[in-house]
Amino acid sequence: MLDNLFFLFQADVPEEQYENFLSLILKGGTLGVVIVGILLVLSILGLFIFFERYFTIKRAGKIDENFINNIRSSVAAGNIEGAKALCKTTDTPVARMVEKGLTRIGKPLKDIDAAIENVGNLELFKLEKNLSSLASISGAAPMIGFFGTVTGMILAFRKMATEQNVTPDVLAGGIYVALITTAVGLFIGILSFAGYNLLVASVEKVVFKMERTTMEFMDLLQEPAN
Repeated sequence: MLDNLFFLFQADVPEEQYENFLSLILKGGTLGVVIVGILLVLSILGLFIFFERYFTIKRAGKIDENFINNIRSSVAAGNIEGAKALCKTTDTPVARMVEKGLTRIGKPLKDIDAAIENVGNLELFKLEKNLSSLASISGAAPMIGFFGTVTGMILAFRKMATEQNVTPDVLAGGIYVALITTAVGLFIGILSFAGYNLLVASVEKVVFKMERTTMEFMDLLQEPAN
């Protein structure tokens, strides 16, 4: 019985509905192809930004737990140059902040803290590089897709108004093709939005580690005075 129902369903479905995605895009005309092409470029750009930022932020968040202890030992022994050398060989925002603080040793703590904070702001700017572009893609992609749908429907209804023999199948087919751009735009927008929020959360974790290490370093500088 199920086989008979499936056979009847196949008999009622037009053969055109089994066309692949590419042929549907081409049926959308020049404007539809251009809009889908723009969305494709945005998707590639969004993927590049996400993975490039993801691995960059992940590397920045790797902090050796013994790093600050080694710095403390070197400072306590008066080996400031050794502490600077350790910072230079550690490619992380935290190490660059500590290195800046080491170069300011001997000045008031307020000046040291301000110097470290300036470096921290620069490092944060580097971590957030291109995140705004990813956020823009998440907002622009659905709008571009919706623009394609609106223009496609305008053309479909214009065809219905200007031509005499327009069947409902032809009109529905044109609208169906037009709606593809919205679906593609929403898909890209949702993925970009999720990726953006994931990266923002990762940056916040790195910032927390930077602030924690800064506090430990400032406490370290005050230890000899106690």
